[in-house]
Amino acid sequence: MSVSSRVKSAEEKKYVHYWSSSGRLAREVIPMCDEGPRFSVKEYRFAEEQDEQEREELKPELVVLIPEVLDSQYGMYVWPCAVVLAQYLWFHRRILPGKRILEIGAGMSLPGIVAAKCGARVILSDTEELPQCLKNCERSCRINNLLGVHIIGLTWGQISPNLLSLPQVDVILASDVFFEPEDFEDVITTVYFLMKRNPAAQFWTTYQVRSSDWSIEALLYKWKLKNVHVPLWSFNADKEQLASSPLPGRHTIEMMIISLARASYT
Repeated sequence: MSVSSRVKSAEEKKYVHYWSSSGRLAREVIPMCDEGPRFSVKEYRFAEEQDEQEREELKPELVVLIPEVLDSQYGMYVWPCAVVLAQYLWFHRRILPGKRILEIGAGMSLPGIVAAKCGARVILSDTEELPQCLKNCERSCRINNLLGVHIIGLTWGQISPNLLSLPQVDVILASDVFFEPEDFEDVITTVYFLMKRNPAAQFWTTYQVRSSDWSIEALLYKWKLKNVHVPLWSFNADKEQLASSPLPGRHTIEMMIISLARASYT
């Protein structure tokens, strides 16, 4: 059967087949309904850098598939900050096996998927108010054969049963959650609550610089948190194209690690 015939057959059955950039048919399909969103699957290929090649025990390559939502009412796609954070995780994959990781505001979940593929024990979360966000997390897990990843609803700034019932975490992940200034403190208070329950935890986050007037420094001081900026060059992310994708492009992306002010970094 030709490629076009297979695609047409898939459409008739209301299924989407996922094709990699190399033209191979992906091993997973995701059911769709007539009124549901349409998808475009993007492939992110993480490979070791030349200076990593002596570390033979590490996985030399990782391919992650992300089913982005094309319907404009959802606007669910991978943002530049997510690729940078995923690159950080890939670069430090040696320390990930067994780590207990929570991604907040996960969206398409690229960083969390990379962490899980590298051996971390991952929980993905997004707002309880938009069930479609949680479905997107589920699709990303399913297409990458990660059926054991837990997905929960967490809304920033709210002490919910899901938040209270979380197990211990070592790392909190978030990419581009500092998007709207009115949400900054909700994000910080959620992170602070988690860190009070997990004093050694760290918050690894990337953000896009959109205005020189926006800052979280005062909020960090208020909530007794400290941060360390991580230069992109230190994990091979100072490029316009990462993971065989056009992202992050020319956007100005920063990364920082946040912890309780009295805790020390590892």
